[in-house]
This record gives sequence, structure tokens and C-alpha cells, in this order.
Amino acid sequence: MLSRVANSLYWMSRYMERCDGILRLLRVNYAYSQDEFEKFSWRPVLMIFSEIPPEEMERIKYEGRKVLQFMVTDKLNMNSVFCLISKSRENARSVQDNVTKELWQCLNDYYHKVREEGIAVSLQNNDPISVIDDLVEQGMHYYGICEITMARGEGYYFMNIGKYLERAMQSVDILNVKFSELNYSLEERSDPTYWKYLLLSISGYEVFLKSYRSALDSRNILHQIVWNEHFPRSIIYSVKRLRQSFETLKTDRNSEAYKSLSFMIGKLESHIRYTDIKDLEAMGLKDYLQQIKKELLAIGNAFNHYYFAFN
Repeated sequence: MLSRVANSLYWMSRYMERCDGILRLLRVNYAYSQDEFEKFSWRPVLMIFSEIPPEEMERIKYEGRKVLQFMVTDKLNMNSVFCLISKSRENARSVQDNVTKELWQCLNDYYHKVREEGIAVSLQNNDPISVIDDLVEQGMHYYGICEITMARGEGYYFMNIGKYLERAMQSVDILNVKFSELNYSLEERSDPTYWKYLLLSISGYEVFLKSYRSALDSRNILHQIVWNEHFPRSIIYSVKRLRQSFETLKTDRNSEAYKSLSFMIGKLESHIRYTDIKDLEAMGLKDYLQQIKKELLAIGNAFNHYYFAFN
């Protein structure tokens, strides 16, 4: 497969995964903001999914409608849903021969839906949950169409690599931001509602109730999001699927690139798999999360170097 094709499929998938993460977090945070009696801050959302300057973040962090507009329809915010869908569609358009007709049509429909003028009006004046739910549902169509129409070839696996790398980074970032509010303390007794909405934002609340019989506390939350292999948005689940997808790309022509990246991915998976809460506490949660993020970024850079460098 040509490097430019692999690159386009990889980034198409990363942008779609990021878009899904943003929408789920916005939906749950809006609901949380309606339940919160004190001033609800949107700062965590902006920290995770935007590069907004600190002074601008401080200015709008209590203004939910402005944050929703900024994160969904703002054409100047490169991480808004509008811009992410536009970039994903553009990547798909450039490699239409490598995606199915159904997938291209789905992305095209999503693009036109998010461009509708009524979305911005509804976010500002009506119930934003219905708008976000419609966009999340459109994203679910994309995931379903990928699974049932894409051939299991190189293109499909580059898409999976992008998806799971992006998902792992999101889970690390969410943990980092939410625990930074507690000074990275595992002893901090936060309101159970705090943990409930954290889990809801990554579609993990029902899984938690079925997997953990004890209360909503920091150690159980960490275990689910870092080590629970049955939770599709856990870090270990994402890294494992990343490795499995990457292993399909091995050929006699790319042995050097394959060995380098295989070592990096395997090292990260082993680092996560063979540590536990005690190791994490000894190292410090902040350092532990930063180390994982550093290794994920290094893997992303290695893909750019070995597989996406255009010659």
C-alpha cells in the first residue's frame, strides 16, 4: 500500500475516534452541569480536547453554551467536531478507491449534517443533548459500516491502528486531567457522582457496575480504565488491539520498520500489563500516566517516520 494511502486511512480513523470521544464527553458534561448546584467548570473538556490559550479557557470555562459551540461548530477550532469531520472526509475523499462506497457515503452524510445551520442554533438556544445524540448516532453508523463493509486488508488495519492509538491517548488524557483535580491522590474521597460521570463520559459505567462489586473509588476507576481487558476503552485493551492490528502488516520488505515498532508497542503493552496499583503508587500516578503518554506519542511518531514518510 502506498504510504500516502496508509496515512490518509490512519488519520481518517484517528479524527473519527477523536470526534466520538469529544461528543461523548460533551454530552455527559452537559448533563453533569445541569445537576451541579455550584458553578460547573468546562475546563477539563477544554484541556483534553483543545489547544485554547489559558486566558481564553478561563474566560469561557463556566459558559457551557459557548464551550459547546466552540467544540462542535467553530470553524476556527481545529479540534471542533466540524473540523475533525471535514478532515476525516477529506482524507477519505483522497483515497476513495481504498474505502467502500458505503463508508464514503456515511462520511459525506456526516459532513453535511454537521454543516447544517440549525445545529449551531440548537446548541445555543435549544436542548443540546438531542444535537449531540444525533451526531453520536451518525458516528455509530460509521463504526458499523467500517466493520461490515471494509475488507480485512492493509487499509482496514491502518484504520484500526489510528483508532486504537487515538483511543489510548484519550483514556490517558482523561485520567490525567480528572486526577489532576485531586492532586493525583488515590486517597482523596471525591463525591461518587464525580466518578460516575467520568465513567459515563467513556461509556464505562455499566461495565463498572458489572465488574466491580465495591464502591466507586479511585483505585477501582483506575483499574477499569488502565487494566480491564474487557472494557473497550481501557488503555490495555486499546494497546493490545493496536499490537494485533500492527502484526498483520509484517512483510519481508519492511522488516526494519516492523521490528522497531513491534518492540515499542510490545514494550508499552508489557509495561502496562505487568504493573499494578502498588507499582503505580510507588511510581506516582502523574509520572505513570505521563510515561504511558510519552510512549504512545513515540509510537505515533515512529509510524510517521517508517510508514507515512512520503518519498
